Amino acid sequence: MFGHTVQWLSGLAMLAFSLYCAGFNFWGQCLRSRALPSGQRGPSPIVMVGGLFGMLGMLTLPVAQLRPWCWLPFVLDVGCLPLLIRIWLQQRKDSGKPVQQASKQETAVTNHRNTLDGVRLRAITGCLVGTAVGDAIGLPFEGLSRRRVHRWLRDAPLQHRFFFGHGCCSDDTEHACLVAQALLTARSEPQPDWFVHVFTHNLAWRLRFWLLGAPAGIGLATLKSLLKQWLHPLSHCEGVFSAGNGPAMRSAILGVCQGDDAVLMHQLVCASTRLTHTDPRAQDGALAVACAAHLAAQADPLTTGRFLAEFSGLLAGTDSALLPLLKDALASVEQRESSLDFAQRTGSAQGVSGFVMHTVPVALHIWLSHPQDFARAIETAVRCGGDTDTVGAIVGGLVGARVGPEGIPTEWRARLWEWPRNLAWLHTLGERLADSDPSTRWRGALRLSLTALLLRNMLFMVWVLAHGFRRLLPPW
Repeated sequence: MFGHTVQWLSGLAMLAFSLYCAGFNFWGQCLRSRALPSGQRGPSPIVMVGGLFGMLGMLTLPVAQLRPWCWLPFVLDVGCLPLLIRIWLQQRKDSGKPVQQASKQETAVTNHRNTLDGVRLRAITGCLVGTAVGDAIGLPFEGLSRRRVHRWLRDAPLQHRFFFGHGCCSDDTEHACLVAQALLTARSEPQPDWFVHVFTHNLAWRLRFWLLGAPAGIGLATLKSLLKQWLHPLSHCEGVFSAGNGPAMRSAILGVCQGDDAVLMHQLVCASTRLTHTDPRAQDGALAVACAAHLAAQADPLTTGRFLAEFSGLLAGTDSALLPLLKDALASVEQRESSLDFAQRTGSAQGVSGFVMHTVPVALHIWLSHPQDFARAIETAVRCGGDTDTVGAIVGGLVGARVGPEGIPTEWRARLWEWPRNLAWLHTLGERLADSDPSTRWRGALRLSLTALLLRNMLFMVWVLAHGFRRLLPPW
């Protein structure tokens, strides 16, 4: 009897949530999308979620006659089958239109846009690949003191060491990809307010399902925040009061993609931060990284004064506990102080902690000291010790946005072993983010299998534990 009660309650709850998702998608896609031009109607903000929960609800209810109809929620949810049919029909309609000869002016505009897209593509792809490579290079040294990192490396060249000369990525790269996917989902919204709303809603759901994949090394503040998100399935909620570096590690891609609109970038960074961390210092750290990424993606020369002016403008006169530390870091760069000496002088002598007030100043100091030397920047980040994967990911994203994927050492890229977010997938993600053609914005985010991610994370967890046992052995 108790088992039947649990089945009824859980099944009805999932069906109710499925109806909520179906209604939300119908309103967003069939009512709101009427105001959008043809070709700019993006995928549902919560694609497949309603249909999946509805199917599980039908299978959970202790009524055998309902189980053959478990496919019905997929048909009712506008975010699933009807959307795919509409996209297919639109493609057929577009393919049947006669090709018109473009005028010279239209051709010039198209060529100019393609040139801009090429520059944008190089910066976005370089940021994503640089984040992944910096994360993978720094991961085996995470948590080690600076002295022990030096003993492990000695004078040997830096290379991948996670899995027999190959590298894997941690949550730093995964969060950057989740943010990029949420940007793709929201890009069809013409109004900035709705852009931010859809981005936040979608990122919250991606973080929820990311947690279901059992990721290794998740921060305590992020874990608490995502558990809160699951307790509020009908809307996203704010995270916990923490100044960890989680928001900073995923904000570089926001600066590269949306930095031309300072107001929109500020709103997106704040929304991304407050999903997991509500401490204003965490928000300022994420904003500083996004601002730096925007400047790194530009062709203009980098200067400490320009970064300080841009970041101060984003703060809009509000008090920031991070600003004096960043001014100290910029003055140190001007005086040509090494990043290792700066880290030691500012309280990170044993290694850079996960506190945003330690991570961001050191990462920006390394970036400004080696803005176009990816290998040297990552080696400096690793030799600082501590949270080497996050510092490496931030520095890699910033320098990668400047030098592009071709500026990253070939061997480091070739020996990056990741699945399903492999190097080809990152390039495809970058190409879709850089595509400014309105007729292709409906494509939305790339698909990833939750089963594949779960399997990957299980194997990754096993090898992380093996690294933990390896650290019990010398050199100490």
